[in-house]
Formats: sequence, structure tokens, C-alpha cells
Amino acid sequence: MQVVETRQLCRSYGSRRGITDINLTISPGEIFGFLGPNGAGKSTTIRVLMGLLRAGSGVAQIFGRDCWSEGTEIRREVGYVAGDVRLYPWLTTRRALAMLSRIHGRSLNQKGFELAERFRLEPELPVRKMSRGNRQKVALVLALAHEPKLVILDEPTSGLDPLMQDTLMSCLREMAVSGRTVMFSSHTLSEVESLCDRIAIVRNGRIVEDSTVSRLKAQAPRQIVVTLHDGQDHRNLKWPESVVVKSVPNSSSQQIIAESTSGLGVNREQICMLELVGSSVSFMSWAAAQGFADIMIGPPSLDVLFRKYYETSTEAA
Repeated sequence: MQVVETRQLCRSYGSRRGITDINLTISPGEIFGFLGPNGAGKSTTIRVLMGLLRAGSGVAQIFGRDCWSEGTEIRREVGYVAGDVRLYPWLTTRRALAMLSRIHGRSLNQKGFELAERFRLEPELPVRKMSRGNRQKVALVLALAHEPKLVILDEPTSGLDPLMQDTLMSCLREMAVSGRTVMFSSHTLSEVESLCDRIAIVRNGRIVEDSTVSRLKAQAPRQIVVTLHDGQDHRNLKWPESVVVKSVPNSSSQQIIAESTSGLGVNREQICMLELVGSSVSFMSWAAAQGFADIMIGPPSLDVLFRKYYETSTEAA
């Protein structure tokens, strides 16, 4: 049985677009990245899964149960952090754990305080005196303290410093190793690149890509910087079909080139910026015969791939 499953899931807000025909499956022990630009439909999908919104049509199930009619039972076994965390001003981490323990009918203090220590929270500090990042950490502790079978996190790194982001990632990896499942929403691909097993990209309320990270990397372009020798003319070069020439010497993109190559000790008058999808082996064989002054090839860039989805989304809007 899949932990999360949706089929032809739709939800609109009157005349406003919400989500359309969302089809997802998430397996036990999987860390699943749910990505898209702001307003793409990530939070709407998550709220339907949490039983906070009712689907217009289609199926949404967690643990084989209907997310709307059996939402109360589902939420006992799910940890959730909303995209916009709201907490009572008088709440402290200690009080919050006491309330959560009563709700679950068992003490969650040991696990809760372990997490609070990992996230460097002061148990007695009230929310009204906390920074945004500390409020986010309280929400994460409450979502993880009862060791749920599934955690659904809607852009959970918002407000966290890099060290605390690493702490969160470690916690989520530990969950997956123990057989529990994570659904992680974000609008930044690089944030989940090293964490997730599989990624779905949502754009304008629809899933436009659902694949493993390794397959996405195979689609992602590599950025190449070619430095020509003095007297070498790019117009005499026959670039391979696998390469897209983004800019050449004396093009309108030279300011961008100057910024991207700042400090590299190269003359922008001799630089060609390229984009390559797929293996770099055949390109390197071709380039070796050209006698270039220098070549720099970057790794497959998931950020560039995601920006293409984002740009398409913006144009469509």
C-alpha cells in the first residue's frame, strides 16, 4: 500500500486556479520532494492531503484512508508543518510538548526535548520572544516528536540558518532509514537535491515532471565556459549539435559573462558561454581538437532546469 496516493485530484477557488489532475504516489520510507514556484499549487495539494481543504474532485488518500472523511485518524499518524507557521504568543516548547502529549495520550517529552536540544531551542522561552527561525524550529519539534509514520513539510527551511537546515536534513534522513516517509515541499531544487529520492515538479496547478533525482540530472544542462586563444574566431567554429550557444564575444550578454567569470583571470572578449545536456565525453573529444585556451564544465544544474519550468510558468501566466 502506498503511503500517499492521489488520482486526478482537483481543487479550485471559484474562478481562481488551484490544482488540476494531480497524480502522486509516495512509497514507505521514501523522501519525496514536491517542488514548484510560489503559487504553483504545492500548498493547496498539501492542505487537501491534510484534510484542511476538501477536494473538488478526484481521490486523495493517506495510508489507504480518505483524506477528508478520515482526516482525524490520519492526522494522528502524520507530522505536519504548514508553510506559514502560527503559534500562540504565550506558548513555550515545554508547554507545547505537554499539550501534544495529552493529545496523543502518552508522554512525548523525551523525544521532544531531544529534538529541542538538536535544534538549540530554549524550552522556557515564549513564542512572543522568539525569532522567526526559532518559531519554525518549535513547529518542527512538534511535527517530529510523536515519531509519525509520515511527515509532510511545506517549505520547512524558511527562516532556518544553514546549520539548522543541515540538522533538519539529518533528522529526515534518520526517519527514512527507520522506514518512515517524508514529503518535502520547496521552491528551490538545490535544497532537496541531496535529500530526496524522487521529485515531482508542479506548475500552474499541474504535475509537469515526476522522476528520480538521477533521471532529472540526466535532463539538466551543464554550463560550459570556453576561452578562445588570441586570434581564434568563434564564427569559424562548428559547434556540436548537443551544445546550445548562450553567448559569444561581443554579444549583448557580455556583462553577464563578466559577472559570472569575475576573478577567474580570463578576458571576456575571448569567452563563449555554452549549455550542454547529457554526457560531456563527446563534447570534450571535439573540444580537444579545437585548441581552446581553457574549458570549464560545470556539473548538471538542477537549478537551471527548474528555472526553465519557472520561466514557462511565468510566461503562461
